[in-house]
Amino acid sequence: MTLAARRGPAGRVLETGDRGLPADAAGLTVAEFLAREPRLADLWTPLLVIDDGALDDNIAFLAGWVAERGLELMPHGKTTMAPQLWWRQLDAGATGITVATPSQLRVAVEAGIPAVMLANQLVQPGAIRWTAEAVAAGTRVWSWVDDVAGIDAIERALGGSPAQPLEVLVDVGRRGGRTGARSLEAAVTVARRAAASPAVRLAGVTGYEGSVAHGRGAEALASARSYVDELLAVHDALAPLYDDSDVLVSAGGSAYPDVVGAAFAAASVDGDRTRFVLRSGAYVVHDHGYYRQNSPFDGAGLRPAARGLARVVSRLDAGTAIVDAGKRDFPFDEGLPEPLYAIDAAGERMPLPGAVTTKLSDQHGFVRIAPDSPLAVGDVVVFGLSHPCTMFDKWRLVPVVDAWGDRLDAIVTDLVETRF
Repeated sequence: MTLAARRGPAGRVLETGDRGLPADAAGLTVAEFLAREPRLADLWTPLLVIDDGALDDNIAFLAGWVAERGLELMPHGKTTMAPQLWWRQLDAGATGITVATPSQLRVAVEAGIPAVMLANQLVQPGAIRWTAEAVAAGTRVWSWVDDVAGIDAIERALGGSPAQPLEVLVDVGRRGGRTGARSLEAAVTVARRAAASPAVRLAGVTGYEGSVAHGRGAEALASARSYVDELLAVHDALAPLYDDSDVLVSAGGSAYPDVVGAAFAAASVDGDRTRFVLRSGAYVVHDHGYYRQNSPFDGAGLRPAARGLARVVSRLDAGTAIVDAGKRDFPFDEGLPEPLYAIDAAGERMPLPGAVTTKLSDQHGFVRIAPDSPLAVGDVVVFGLSHPCTMFDKWRLVPVVDAWGDRLDAIVTDLVETRF
């Protein structure tokens, strides 16, 4: 992976399908377009925009927080599916990237990511064989298993004894949850099968506390902590089955990194071969909604690094403004976009007291405003967005500005390419 490739798609030729870019950008390379020093005002709405300063601060904060506790971070790459952001996370200290599907794994391998965790059971024969080839070529890959059927699938796909066994982590869950062995006994059964298989290497345990706890109330925090304790108990029970190589214990989404980090730090022993790995991913841009409410680091290390921009296209009803952004543009599954303020035709910030997004259709947003609001057709509404994991998938290229301000004269310094 060259330095140029890590920095982004400088040589990529822009197309008419690259939404938000002005018409005269088509046919230029990304580097040629950026050399013009375009401003946000030159781009077409709707837009998703990244604040590079906040992005950098978020990456640096969690990297430091994890390192201070002697832990590792393999952030979930599905949040952005943007290899140039993954490399920024790796350069800040992350020891790998997590993905959710074999197709995402392929993107990571082709981007040169040296260590990848596939947070899922690998069962498709073609994907298993491709993964084995990637491992043989030098990429380290861990996948999850929660059933002996998963190990059977790997053995059938690879046949006999592969030159290099695939590394697997036993996924620990709870009854009624998502994936994961439902008891200590079930997890040990899977681990014994893995330890005896010539096609895989038992490499540790893993799980996701976010599937068993919701919110930041006392009950949710206790549930998350008890789950991590169960995960650590499985790890202890598997100790006789591990070989002499390193072992991973992994958990930690973006809602409970503090709970997981505290438990992992307490379990960590200097000189031990166990690596304790968090997988938080949404922290990279944080948000104005779900994670603002649920992250322990909101305002204490993390701040929103993305905004949505939409233009008013209709004000025929006094108390409603219709904007040119809908479900195909902004995330809506964990809360509707929050109108923060507007920018008028003169480029000045305009407050929007009490403004609320009430509905999104495919390409329009409905914003309730005061009937006497001066908001006019053509004004730009700046939105706070909720849930980064459904934010980036709507965009092939996301413009970046050095630091978010209240005006549209900020120069676009980069374009982040997504690979969904």
